[in-house]
Amino acid sequence: MSAGPSASWHVEEAGALVTVQDRGRPGFAHLGVPRAGWLDPAAATLANRLVGNEEDCAVLEVSGGGITLRHDGAGRWVSVTGADCSVEVGGAARDHGAATWLHPGAGLRLGPASRGVRSYLAVGGGLAVEPVLGSRSTDTLAWVGPPQVHTGSVLPVGPVMGAPPGADVATVRRHGPLRVLPGPRLDWFGADVLHELCAQQYVVSPSSNRVGLRLQGRPLERSRPGELASEGMVLGAVQVPPDGQPVVFLADHPTTGGYPVIAVVLGEDLTSCAQLGPGEPVRFTLA
Repeated sequence: MSAGPSASWHVEEAGALVTVQDRGRPGFAHLGVPRAGWLDPAAATLANRLVGNEEDCAVLEVSGGGITLRHDGAGRWVSVTGADCSVEVGGAARDHGAATWLHPGAGLRLGPASRGVRSYLAVGGGLAVEPVLGSRSTDTLAWVGPPQVHTGSVLPVGPVMGAPPGADVATVRRHGPLRVLPGPRLDWFGADVLHELCAQQYVVSPSSNRVGLRLQGRPLERSRPGELASEGMVLGAVQVPPDGQPVVFLADHPTTGGYPVIAVVLGEDLTSCAQLGPGEPVRFTLA
């Protein structure tokens, strides 16, 4: 399909954290630049497919508080996936998880999440903000990439790529404990630390964010004093700070850290972390 006229989104009201995200910018950890990118790949890529985009087009990641915007330019298909929320076009309700036509000048509103944490809003053509280091993702740790989306932001929309497929389905999510592999610093704890990690139920802390899923439970006690020299960190690392409360590193995690890592969550289980809100239970199991 040929490129349509240019279009843009004018943000009239934005919740606490709205960012532009794509697959992220892997390959720059040696420069201290986090990967960033969407936290829920299954939901984000589905949103793109529903409007006829390539899967790696930039979308809006809307955390919790919703967003209201106005569409200028040629009409486009839009879709909302991820956390459940109300979707309205011109004040009329629209389906979550389906392609919806957005007329020129139309208003689009996503309500606060009613289940889950992060919703994904895609538009035909993708968001055409300026890429940084090859990615349009916003990193909330170092603030590399496009700025956070606020009330008053104007977001350019790229040329139309293709037609909506008519139907699509999300990847079936795995429910249950987060599967982990042993980490490199088990010697900083007792011999049964992995059993302790997997034997109890944690709850998600309100201080969780795109950097890490912070958990609250019975503290894991170290068997040796002191601190590690900073070393490289990977996505999904389960790091244990001095307070003994585990942190699962997510997309905006620092590239190095000085607290011991006792486990690493399997990549395919990390999408579950994107939709866990404060107070929700979390358990681990050995892969």
